[in-house]
Amino acid sequence: MSASNPYIPIPVQISKIINEVDTNDIKTFRFTFLNKEDEKKFKYLPGQFAELSIYGKGESPIGIASSPTNSGYVEFTVQRAGTIVPGLVTSALHDLDEGAQIGLRGPLGNSWPIEYLTKKNIVVVGGGFAFTTLRSLINYMLHKDNRARFGEITVIYGARTPGLLLYKDELAAWEKRKDIKSIITVDKGDESWRGREGFVPAVCKDVAPSPKNAVAVICGPPIMIKFTLPVFFELSFSQENILTSLEMRMKCGIGKCGRCNVGSKYVCTDGPIFSLADLDGLPRDF
Repeated sequence: MSASNPYIPIPVQISKIINEVDTNDIKTFRFTFLNKEDEKKFKYLPGQFAELSIYGKGESPIGIASSPTNSGYVEFTVQRAGTIVPGLVTSALHDLDEGAQIGLRGPLGNSWPIEYLTKKNIVVVGGGFAFTTLRSLINYMLHKDNRARFGEITVIYGARTPGLLLYKDELAAWEKRKDIKSIITVDKGDESWRGREGFVPAVCKDVAPSPKNAVAVICGPPIMIKFTLPVFFELSFSQENILTSLEMRMKCGIGKCGRCNVGSKYVCTDGPIFSLADLDGLPRDF
């Protein structure tokens, strides 16, 4: 992001496109920086987001899906917004090919609180498309230079069907590791599915992670969060130790347009990461 003008994006090029789901409407875009100085300045942590700019179309705020431990590139997993009325920017991005150039503005917002998470047991709960910045956090914690900083890592991730699970190769790799407990579930499996079936809240209740020295990091569709939070309250997790992201409220990213506010909070500058204690007393419109 330009130091002199925060509205000016930096140029990046699509170096790889990965189709994530059977419905072909969620893709991971890997971007490389055209200028090495821009790459050096783009320092981020898991949970932050950026604005992706398509020339002549506009820009859209998207959570960063790669880990800062990945060098030379940054990744975003983007859903083509809308079916009847497609999102202008996300549709334009999905129509681009490898080699195309776009603009990138960021990194923006705060991050998952790495220092607070250090030496704690981490329970990561994700649902559907909202798994993107959670993937960034998981890969950051599992990196060889970081793994010893964290306690037990438990991941509970679900999607409606097997074909809608993101990052399938990484999910398979996590399930083989000894230093992470990975529970993958789908609402309803197909004839080839051999894994767990069940909604994420029910699976969380069944797994029953201990609240002792633990932090729950939860991100997913509103309906999933609505039914998952009571489970963690029953497990005696405190509001301070339940974190979530309000990334979907993001707008301009720098606190100027005023469209992301929730009560006294500006999501793009105070967030998007909040604990439930941070959100306590605010209007429930998030």
